[in-house]
Amino acid sequence: MNSHTQNKLSLYEMALFSMFGAMMYISKVLMQFLPNVHLLGMFVILLTVLYRKKALIPIYVFVLLEGFSQGFNAWWFPYLYVWTVLWGVVMLLPKNMSKTVQAVVYPIVCSLHGFLFGILYAPAQALFFGLNFEQTLAWIAAGLYFDLIHGISNLFAGILVLPLKEAIGHLEKSLHKR
Repeated sequence: MNSHTQNKLSLYEMALFSMFGAMMYISKVLMQFLPNVHLLGMFVILLTVLYRKKALIPIYVFVLLEGFSQGFNAWWFPYLYVWTVLWGVVMLLPKNMSKTVQAVVYPIVCSLHGFLFGILYAPAQALFFGLNFEQTLAWIAAGLYFDLIHGISNLFAGILVLPLKEAIGHLEKSLHKR
């Protein structure tokens, strides 16, 4: 099998990744009454662990759904990279971690992304709104409370990665046996 054939998406993958992107979007909409509490980091980690490079597809389905529904405004542009940063960190994690290590590492990585979200978001804010360094630091400081909520809630969401990884792995094995 050549690399061109390996990079093609099957109909199953197109449907699966579209569904995951939509699930990410719907989960955020359903939880938006809780500021900075959502399952997006968990989904990014889960999908990256399961599908590696192809996880970018549902991530960007979600990002596009956000833009189409909420508008492609200045707030949206950081979404083009903040989720990719988390994806990249997970891609760098060893694939052969024990379940015990995974159960600790995934929630910590998810949590750190939440704690650092304002810092990751800040360069776009500075660029779009002409903030200097001191103003950018003030913008980050003003959002620390929300980053604290984000990081703590992501810790709990990250706990779901390992059990969902196991469940989806079992489902996919049973589907491919047919």
